Amino acid sequence: MTTDTTAAAQHNPYRSPAPVPIPTRAVLENAGELLRALAAPVRIAIVLQLRESPRCVHELVDALGVTQPLVSQHLRILKSAGVVHGERSGREVLYELVDDHLAHIVVDAVAHAEEEG
Repeated sequence: MTTDTTAAAQHNPYRSPAPVPIPTRAVLENAGELLRALAAPVRIAIVLQLRESPRCVHELVDALGVTQPLVSQHLRILKSAGVVHGERSGREVLYELVDDHLAHIVVDAVAHAEEEG
């Protein structure tokens, strides 16, 4: 390993010089469920849309070019995983991300995929 590679590894903010304690099995299972909920192209696109602003189903249908039943199905999965929540506004439900952490996961994954492609 060259000195440059060693220096880069030492400055990687995602690596700790000391062993990191392993979270409980329940925490790891919850993290796995969250990642599975995000592991579909339509759900990734929904998260990217909701990162910009809360949206109702018909706005997501228009933006993504997929059917309303498909968007609703994916929103149910994201909602049950705690990624999004909906608030009724008259006849529509306005969906938004639960927090920004989830958007960062998706944005980083998309950026990585763009670098690879």
